[in-house]
Amino acid sequence: MRTRSLLALAAGSAALMVSAISPASAADTVLTTGGPAGDAVAVGDVLSASLASGTAATFYSSATGTSGVSCAASTFTATVTDNPAAPGTATETVDAHTFGSCTSNVFGVTGVNSVTVNNLPYTTAVTSDGVVTVSPASGSVLQTTVVLRTLLGTINCVYQAPSITGTSDNTDNSINFVAQAFTKTSGSSLCFANGYFTAKYAPVTDTNQGGATVFTN
Repeated sequence: MRTRSLLALAAGSAALMVSAISPASAADTVLTTGGPAGDAVAVGDVLSASLASGTAATFYSSATGTSGVSCAASTFTATVTDNPAAPGTATETVDAHTFGSCTSNVFGVTGVNSVTVNNLPYTTAVTSDGVVTVSPASGSVLQTTVVLRTLLGTINCVYQAPSITGTSDNTDNSINFVAQAFTKTSGSSLCFANGYFTAKYAPVTDTNQGGATVFTN
């Protein structure tokens, strides 16, 4: 009896030790690092990503066209505000979203001075099935201002949307937006009437965890 009691105590102690050293929510939360069964992304961690290699962020005048603005550089950073158990929806606040090295092929436009995301921060919701929804603060809108150099001088083109939706993919730790519609709310006739945003960001990494890649579960 004493031998069996000692064995039972040892087994129980070993189980407690394994529990203590295992990630508290490995593979149990919506966002993890290092793999689908990796460590949970902590609330307060900052996620970041730039454009996937060889791609550009585009604001085209139609969903299937190639006329508009193309940017060879773009980066976002977002702070995790909730990372619940999977399946579920994790949330983040987008603190910065920048664009650079932009060009335009619109007739009459000679260059792009800037592409600026306004009304930050935005809220991002990431579901376990990989749907990524970016929304503005209550009572606001997603807004991007494109400043163009034209034959008639510099013009500001302002585009707005109620929200945009993308997808996350664990294959390359990416977030992909395809032809997300924005409507022009101000600007001259040289500004295209609608802007369709397409961009793929990869890999998404956790800057608080040494740049570990982020997975969606």
